[in-house]
Amino acid sequence: MKIRNFLSVLLALLMLGIGTDALAHRTRVYIGASIGGPVWGSGWGPGWGPVWYPPPYYYPPQVVVVPPSPPPVYIEQAEPAAPQPAQTQQYWYYCKSSKGYYPYVKECSEGWQKVLPQPER
Repeated sequence: MKIRNFLSVLLALLMLGIGTDALAHRTRVYIGASIGGPVWGSGWGPGWGPVWYPPPYYYPPQVVVVPPSPPPVYIEQAEPAAPQPAQTQQYWYYCKSSKGYYPYVKECSEGWQKVLPQPER
């Protein structure tokens, strides 16, 4: 295992030395762009381990609290009572000359007299 690590580092240094020597004799300038993001982890190491990205960050779900709706309220209404007849005083109309009551006597020459109703005897 130690030999493998040593050879990996030696190979890396050798490649670094070759790269710098070749770049020293160049007269051209290159501008490049790379697509990607930061990479963490070691690319060099035992078994040339893979380069990994950190796991993505997920925001926790938003908590929505909805208060329960109040129960429905039912109001029972009584049916309206039948209107009672007004307690107005009912009169009978009496004619003295014919000694009778209206509607049995249709006409009264001296005028009608108001009389309170009386129960039958």
